[in-house]
Amino acid sequence: MLTDKEIECLRNCNECAAACLQCASACLKETSASSMARCISLDLECADLCQLAAASIARGDEHMKAVCSLCIEVCKSCSEECAKHAMDHCQECAAACQKCADSLHSMTH
Repeated sequence: MLTDKEIECLRNCNECAAACLQCASACLKETSASSMARCISLDLECADLCQLAAASIARGDEHMKAVCSLCIEVCKSCSEECAKHAMDHCQECAAACQKCADSLHSMTH
């Protein structure tokens, strides 16, 4: 049975993954998409890791803490990059990434 913190983290990971995928998709449609390359790359990396972290939490995997620690690191990087851009999708993604990183940190420490 999952704890309340684990359920919250799982939810935040899934929401972050969705925000990252939406941000990457929106960035690709920007007229200056080439200048958004790092943002798009981090969005995709973060989405993948958030999905992995959510699955690891749901299963109670042996290496869950290690997966979550890496996810925290990538969420922070993605949040910092997205925060540099004024577009709403980037700002929303930055907030989702920070929320995910904070909840994962709270669960694992």
